[in-house]
Amino acid sequence: MKLSYLLLATAAAAFIGQAGLAQSAGDMTLGLGLGWVEPKSDTGALSNGTLETSVKGAARPTVTFEYFIKDNIGIEVLGALPFQHDISITGLGLVGKTKHLPPVVSVQYHFPTQSKLTPFVGVGVNYTAFFDEEATGALAGSDLDLHDSWGLAGHVGLDYAISEKAALRADLRYIDIDSDVYLNGAKIGTVNIDPVVAGVSYVMKF
Repeated sequence: MKLSYLLLATAAAAFIGQAGLAQSAGDMTLGLGLGWVEPKSDTGALSNGTLETSVKGAARPTVTFEYFIKDNIGIEVLGALPFQHDISITGLGLVGKTKHLPPVVSVQYHFPTQSKLTPFVGVGVNYTAFFDEEATGALAGSDLDLHDSWGLAGHVGLDYAISEKAALRADLRYIDIDSDVYLNGAKIGTVNIDPVVAGVSYVMKF
């Protein structure tokens, strides 16, 4: 999914939420769930465009914490267990594996509603740390290194209240992740992972 699709979803969420149940300044929420990271299908080319890469998706447990600095406006931190991805090159197959942590800090607006459904949107900053890189297959024995990445992140979602203190959440994030790739100490290109992260979670209000 490209950023334009995320913006369309944001506009739709804004249209839905025209009445409502407000979140008050000083409120806090904790969310426990599961996230699926799906990198874009074309993650870029290495070695001056001669090698096309692909990165497979992965699922992991996630946790979110949000503090409301004003009514309906919160600052959220997303964390997760490390995601592991397989890296493939067209014609060579599986050539590597890596793990990463993609924490995101976002400012979010929750649209006030009078129903059990509360849409929200957010924008933030992501820092992705790569580690435990391993070269395999045709590159076995090589030193593979993916550098850490900073990027923007967008967020849309919907909460369904099951009580005054709890909700079920479904959400989507777009994260800009671009990592410089080094093989045996030499830079061979940049992988543009730019994933969509689909999540479901149970959210508790304090």
